[in-house]
Amino acid sequence: MTTIRDIARHAKVSTATVSRILNNDSSLSVSEETKKRVLEATKELKYKPLRKKAPKVEMKRTDCQIGVLILNDETVDTYFQSIRLGIERTCREFDLNIASVMAVGKSDISSESFSDFDGLIVIGDIDISDLKTIYHQNNNIVVVDYLPVEKDVDAVISDFENATDEILNYLFSLGHSNIAFIGGKGMVYGLSSKNNREKKDARHAAFNKIMKEKGLYNSKFIKTDEWGTANGYALMKELLEEEHLPTAVVVGSDPMALGVYRALHEAGLKIPEDISIVSYDDIEAAAFLTPPLSTVKVYTDEMGKTAVKILYDKLNGRNVPLKVTLPTELVIRESSGPVNNALLREVN
Repeated sequence: MTTIRDIARHAKVSTATVSRILNNDSSLSVSEETKKRVLEATKELKYKPLRKKAPKVEMKRTDCQIGVLILNDETVDTYFQSIRLGIERTCREFDLNIASVMAVGKSDISSESFSDFDGLIVIGDIDISDLKTIYHQNNNIVVVDYLPVEKDVDAVISDFENATDEILNYLFSLGHSNIAFIGGKGMVYGLSSKNNREKKDARHAAFNKIMKEKGLYNSKFIKTDEWGTANGYALMKELLEEEHLPTAVVVGSDPMALGVYRALHEAGLKIPEDISIVSYDDIEAAAFLTPPLSTVKVYTDEMGKTAVKILYDKLNGRNVPLKVTLPTELVIRESSGPVNNALLREVN
């Protein structure tokens, strides 16, 4: 069955453009040539709507100024960049103007810099009470990748608790019980460093909880530091210095897993014959590693899209705060396999 995505690919335009042309969006500004190309593609591909089109309802044009605040360094982990790109693409679809993209520690964060924003999307763990000291003109705040305790703030997160449960049950089914965790430190950021405070990362917390319930928790197998490839490498080197090695390692992010791979390669250990690796994110490079990386697919682009949609809804009158949890998917590749029984005897 032909989809809008197929038409967009054939006509070399975005799916949003196809959708708006097919719905006769009068606010869309594209050339007649583009419209003709899209309409010809629908005929050529024999596109049929899944259901009869309802009478067109004009979306409210907000003409709002949106601020995007980033708490984490995108150059260290593309996870956050993917969320931002999803935000930017969806803002264009909803006629929302991103007035400014700011990074804490790199931008001028002040009441003046926030004064013109009708809404604010924050990527990362933010101290909401600290934020509201400079952004207090309304409650139009959406936080992505963090679940604040404040009830009046919208939030979009991924279900890392269930993802971790799925990873561990998968490893248990392969015979693994000596399982390590390598991850980044959780941090709630304030607008100044003095207001920063540590928190346990959701993946780390879920791992500890499940392993303790199973009676398999080993504090020597828990290694955390700042996020990033270099720290993944350093933490795996630390783990290799332990008296006994785990048979599997759960890594908090794919970029950290890249460093883990390097450390294991230098140590002459094979993946997954000696140690199985499972990670989180499913970045593009994960499928091209040797061996391809088993990882949890996190829908970062959809997180960004959802943040814009619920902010748009709030700007148009919604009063009830929303906490949206997106599902994840465990993608099994060749970096994980059955426990090496010879190695298991050595560990025990």
